[in-house]
Amino acid sequence: MNYPFDTVGLTSDQIDLYQETYETLKSKFHVELTGNIDFHLQDFEVFRGCENVNLKGSFVIKNARTDCYVLFIEMHKIGRATSKSTRPTYDYYEYQTWALAYLKKDFGRVLIRPETLADKLIELVHPVELDFEEDKAFSDTWYVLTNDRWKAEAAMNRDFRNVVMDVRHNGVVIEIIDHTLIIGYNHPSSPDASLQLAEFVVRLCSNC
Repeated sequence: MNYPFDTVGLTSDQIDLYQETYETLKSKFHVELTGNIDFHLQDFEVFRGCENVNLKGSFVIKNARTDCYVLFIEMHKIGRATSKSTRPTYDYYEYQTWALAYLKKDFGRVLIRPETLADKLIELVHPVELDFEEDKAFSDTWYVLTNDRWKAEAAMNRDFRNVVMDVRHNGVVIEIIDHTLIIGYNHPSSPDASLQLAEFVVRLCSNC
């Protein structure tokens, strides 16, 4: 069988999961293969702890005003007790689905994730989070870090925040570098969860 993604190194279960994810996406959206595109994944902090990040497949969704993408990503993770250790404490590959969109506004660098109790406690002592006084529901739900508060606050308008609020946020993380947004979970996701990521970027490209 010819799969629309690279199967080298994948187990039969992972191949089945990616194929089911692809079929689920096709049932909802107009999906096409992208060919070779460098999405500069190595620039994102969410992948900073990986030894290597490789694309196993990339698909463009044509349903929004501008193209957005779903990515099948292979992450090689290696951990060592110290920087001088030659023997890793762990060494494994993980396969995840992420979605990517190109935004009109420049956000600077932004990280958005569900707010935890620890975040709230830290904020009491060291205020670092970007809060929106006019949108308490958003600020109570999401933890926003940025390197340019003015730029991020201007770009994260009500339309953008409304789209983010629709995300089922268990384990999800959003990172933006200037005009490029990527969203995914910090664990392998089911076809339905991957569809939710695709729906998010389509809504984002249609409304923001």
